[in-house]
Amino acid sequence: QVQLVESGGGLVQAGGSLRLSCAASGRTFSRFAWFRQAPGKEREFVARISWNLGITTYAEFVKGRFTISRDNAKNTVYLQMNSLKPEDTANYYCAVSLGAGNYEYWGQGTQVTVSS
Repeated sequence: QVQLVESGGGLVQAGGSLRLSCAASGRTFSRFAWFRQAPGKEREFVARISWNLGITTYAEFVKGRFTISRDNAKNTVYLQMNSLKPEDTANYYCAVSLGAGNYEYWGQGTQVTVSS
């Protein structure tokens, strides 16, 4: 059974930092990704990393501010978020893919709130 457990969300002032974690178990995965969804908005892609090679991809709106990384030994992916803005406020979800297609498994989400 695949399990994704997210942690690290919270309330932070604009300009601050948070680090999200996503611990995975149950399978070997090809890619991890972070998505987010703000109230009244569609879910959007934030960043992804390939498990074997560590190749990363970012949405334009987080480039230079967010960093995705992985700890293979802990089967955990991190999202370091710096220079946070109020518009980064959202529920952040991690997702994993077994191959190169859709993300088959999703975490429960962790709330990030950035105050101005």
